Amino acid sequence: MPSERLRLDALAEPIVQAPMAGGPSTPALAAAVSDAGGLGFLAAGRRSPDALRADIAALRQLTDAPFGVNLFVPGADDADPTELAAYAAALSGEQERQGVAAGSAHHDDDGWEEKLALLLEARVAAVSFTFGAPPASVVQRLQAVGSAVLVTVTEVDEAHAAELVGPDALVVQGVEAGGHRGSFSDEDGRGELGLLVLLRLVVRAGIALPLVAAGGIADGSAVAAALTAGASAAQLGTAFLRTAEAGTSAAHREALAAPGTTGLTRAFSGRRARGIVNRFQREHRGHAPSAYPHVAHLTGPLQAAAAARGDADAVSLWAGQAFPLAEELPAGWLTRRLGADARAALAATAQRVTP
Repeated sequence: MPSERLRLDALAEPIVQAPMAGGPSTPALAAAVSDAGGLGFLAAGRRSPDALRADIAALRQLTDAPFGVNLFVPGADDADPTELAAYAAALSGEQERQGVAAGSAHHDDDGWEEKLALLLEARVAAVSFTFGAPPASVVQRLQAVGSAVLVTVTEVDEAHAAELVGPDALVVQGVEAGGHRGSFSDEDGRGELGLLVLLRLVVRAGIALPLVAAGGIADGSAVAAALTAGASAAQLGTAFLRTAEAGTSAAHREALAAPGTTGLTRAFSGRRARGIVNRFQREHRGHAPSAYPHVAHLTGPLQAAAAARGDADAVSLWAGQAFPLAEELPAGWLTRRLGADARAALAATAQRVTP
């Protein structure tokens, strides 16, 4: 029989390392966070089942501590071919600039069934889902092998829908978050609430599940604010991008350390995601269609060529609004400091409000 599933309140530090697809999430990063008392995560999105299996094996060589894996819930193949063709044509200049052809815009389910089968076999401590709630049967199967299940939500109605499939917790993602919006739908106007507002709305809606707060959290005081607002733990991604254990590219690290602003765009993947504004985002965010993963396949070769050249103006620089607070620190040390600073902030607040 599987052991009792992971509980957020059992973590020594109330810190969850956000799964960051595309390279930043590594076994070394997840191990460092989990060993420090938080919950490290691997990102399975846009990664092959074989690569994910290797990541899990590598992580288990590094730590015996609990860790999680994040999956993207596949969506319907409802992209508009005319819009995709127009966007492909708009990228002709990028193809000339990078010296490679764009990829083939097509739909896939990101190896959904294979990855689920792998996780049922691997029995990791936690499995989180983004872009929707999985069927209740999937949740139950994972829980039966001992995995705690978390679902990402960006609206109160999504929280209600997610609660119905029976997860162990919800990840409540505010619009400040870096990377892809975890919304069930990519429709404009969805998932645009700030974290504090969303947390309070979900709590007041009577959702009877532990909540993980995500979005714009980069230091201990922000962790404390999230806990005060009703979260059981805080999920941070951008704060870990500059750690040595992260697989963040050199160009991305340089952008994180420089002045800049972030914006939401579909230009790189066909789904709204927040990143540091660069030339590619400025030039293409106005006409990129809502078509995921079609656009991700289309721009993939262009981004790969730009990344190989260190061209930060043509790659996705995913980052949350608080990215200037990210520091070059060891991931384990950062995890422990976040917890300590959060406790100090909570204690200081209690003193200020005590009559």
